[in-house]
Amino acid sequence: MKPLRLIIALWVCICGSLPLSAGPLPREAIADLVAPPMSLGAALNAHGVYQLLNSGGAEAGYVFETEPMAPLPGFSGAPINMLVVLDLEGRFLEVKLLHHNEPIFVSGLGEAPFHKFFEQYRGHSISETLVVGTPYGVGDSGGQLVYLDGVTKATASVRIAHESILAATLQVAREKMQGIASGPPAAPDMEYSEDLSWSDLVAQGIAAHLRVSNAQVQDQFSGTIWQNDDAEAVQDPDAAYLDLWVVDLGPPSVARAVLDDSTLESLSRFREIAGSDEPLLLIETARHGLVSDAFVRNTSPDWIGLHQDGLPVALRDADLLVGLRDTLPPTLRDGVQMILRTDRRLGFDPTRDWTLDVQAVRTHGMFQPETGAVTLSLTHATPERFFSRADAVVRRTPFEEAVRNRQGDLILLAAGLAVLLPVLFLAQSRLAGMRAFTPVRLGILAAVLGYVGWWGQGQLSIVTPLASLQAAVRGGSFSFLLFDPFSLLLWGAAIVGFVLWGRGLFCGWLCPFGAMQEFAHHLGRLLRIPQIEVPARWDARLKWLKYVVLAGLVAVTVLAPAALDKAVEVEPFKTAITTIFVREWYYVAYALFWLLLAMVLFKGFCRYVCPLGALMAIGGALRLRRWIPRRPDCGSPCQLCRVECGYGAISRTGEIAYSECFQCLDCVTIHDDTERCVPLVLQARGAKRPPRITGHPNTVIAQ
Repeated sequence: MKPLRLIIALWVCICGSLPLSAGPLPREAIADLVAPPMSLGAALNAHGVYQLLNSGGAEAGYVFETEPMAPLPGFSGAPINMLVVLDLEGRFLEVKLLHHNEPIFVSGLGEAPFHKFFEQYRGHSISETLVVGTPYGVGDSGGQLVYLDGVTKATASVRIAHESILAATLQVAREKMQGIASGPPAAPDMEYSEDLSWSDLVAQGIAAHLRVSNAQVQDQFSGTIWQNDDAEAVQDPDAAYLDLWVVDLGPPSVARAVLDDSTLESLSRFREIAGSDEPLLLIETARHGLVSDAFVRNTSPDWIGLHQDGLPVALRDADLLVGLRDTLPPTLRDGVQMILRTDRRLGFDPTRDWTLDVQAVRTHGMFQPETGAVTLSLTHATPERFFSRADAVVRRTPFEEAVRNRQGDLILLAAGLAVLLPVLFLAQSRLAGMRAFTPVRLGILAAVLGYVGWWGQGQLSIVTPLASLQAAVRGGSFSFLLFDPFSLLLWGAAIVGFVLWGRGLFCGWLCPFGAMQEFAHHLGRLLRIPQIEVPARWDARLKWLKYVVLAGLVAVTVLAPAALDKAVEVEPFKTAITTIFVREWYYVAYALFWLLLAMVLFKGFCRYVCPLGALMAIGGALRLRRWIPRRPDCGSPCQLCRVECGYGAISRTGEIAYSECFQCLDCVTIHDDTERCVPLVLQARGAKRPPRITGHPNTVIAQ
C-alpha cells in the first residue's frame, strides 16, 4: 500500500531527531518567579531544586520545577512544566504554570482556566490526599480526600499536570523533607481505655523524664564568655537545673491518669475545636521554668522546640490552665505546668521517636548583654496501643481516578458500542435492509455528535497518535493515554474496527465531526442545493492529499514540535466539537467552511484532508475480511453501487477500496434490494444466468 510505505519511510527516516526534554530553567529565571519577601537560595541538587529563603535569609522551604523530575508527557507529547514552592512543613505556597503545549489550552480554551486550576494548591499540604474531580456519594464528601476542581473539556490535561506535581513534590519530600508525612498520621484512639496511675506512666515510659544538674549545664557553657554568669550553678552543682516531665495527653487513658476533672473538661473542649492537634504536657520542677518572662500565651514557646526525623515540628501554647490529680507527687503539682500543641496533619507521629529541645539561656554583660544558649534534649515516643491509624488513603492510579469520575459516561458509551458493533457484525444486511435505515443511521449519528462529541468530549484527534510517536521515540511514558478513558474506549473500538471493517467503523459511525458533515450533506439535499461531482480522476488524486497532510504533521512533530499545536488545527475538531464554536473567528470560519462545503460535496474534509482519516486508512490494513457482499455481476455489467457510492470507494470493476469506505452501507442496501439490484431484478425476470454470491459479510478472507 503506497500511503503506508510513505508514512513508515518518513517515520523511520526522521523520528530519531526528536529533541529531548528540556533541562531545568536557569537560576536567574527561577529567582524572578519567587515572590518577595521570599528569595531563591542555593541549589540543592542537579534536578533544579533550590532553597527558599525568608526575608531574614533563613531557609523557609524549597523551590523546584516538575519537568526535570516528573516529565510526564501531555497530549502534545511534551511535558507540562510547573514551578512548585513548598514551605518546610510541606504546604504549597505557590504552584505556577511555566510551560506547556496542551492543544486544548494553547488555542482552545485559552490559558486562563489552566492558571486558575493551579491556584487551588495554595495552603494544602502534601500530607493531604489531593485528587482532581468531585466527591461522589455522601461517603466521599468528607474524610481525608481533598478535591481540586478540574477544567471542563480539559480534565485529562489537568490530571496529567496534577500527577506531575505530586510525583515531583514527593521526590523532594523523600529527599529533603523526611519528616513530612505523605499519608494519614497516627491519632489517639478515643475508644481505647486503660486504667493507669502515675506510677504506671513512669514505669512504662509513657511519662518521659529529663533531669539536668547545674554541673551538667555548667560543663556545656565551659570555655565560653557565659561560664561564670550563673552563680547558683557554681555554688550548688549537684542541684537540678532542669527537672522536666513530658506526657502526651492525646490518649484519653493517659490524660485521665494525670489531669484533674476541670482540666479534662477543658481538654475535651480543646479536642472538639482542634481535633488534629496533639496536646503535650510539660512539668518542670527545678529552676529553669520552661519559658522566659517575655513569653506570651497562645504563641510558640521561646525556649522550647521539637523535631522529628531531623526536621522541626511547630509547637504552640494550647492556652489551657493545668490542674493535676491529687494522686501525683506534690513536687509535680507545685511545679510549672504547660500544655503545648502540635498539628499531626503536618506529619508529626507521636508513636515514633521525637525530640524535645529545651534551651538553657544565659546573658553576659550589663548594658548590652550578650545572650548564649545550650540545648538540653529529651527523646520520647508514646506506645502504639494508645493510637489508631486510619487506613491509609490509597491513591487510585490516574486511570482508576479518571474512570471513577466518568463511570456514568463510560457505562453509557460501552453499552452503545456493545449494541452497535454486534449489529454491524452479525446483522449488517438486516440493518441496511430496514425501510427506516436512513432515520436509524441519522439517529445513531445524532447520538455520536451530541453524546460522544459535545457531551463526552470523545472526538478522537491526530494529536493522540502524534503524542504517542513522541513518547515512543523519546522512550517516554504512554500513561497520558490513561487520563481520558472515554476517548481510550473509542480508540479501542476503532482498533477492533480495523480488524473487522477497516477504517469504516470509526469514520462512518463514531466520528462526531464526520456525523456533523453528514447532517450538513442531508441539509444540502433537503434544500436542493446543486451537488459538486468530482471527476473520478481528480477524486483519486485528491484522496492522496490526506496522506500528504499526515506526513507533514509527522514531520512537524519530529522537526518542530513547538509548532505542532498550530499545525494540528488542520483538523477543525477542536473548534466544532471540543469548544462548540466558541473560539476566535478564524477558527470558526475554517470549521464552518468544511461544513458548508459538505452541503455540496459529500464529506469533503473526511475524504480529502483529514489526517486522522489517513491514519485510520493505514490502520485498516489490519482488516481480515471482505465484509461487503459482491456478485460476479457487480461492476460488469452492473454499476449501480459505484454510481450511488458517495465516497467513490467502488471501482468500475466492482472492487471495494476499503481504505476509502466509510461503512455507510448504501451498497449493502442495494445488494439485498430485489427492486434495485440489477442482477436480482434480472433474475426475477427470468434471466438465464442466476446470480452467484461470492462473498458474505461474515466470511473471513485474507486480502
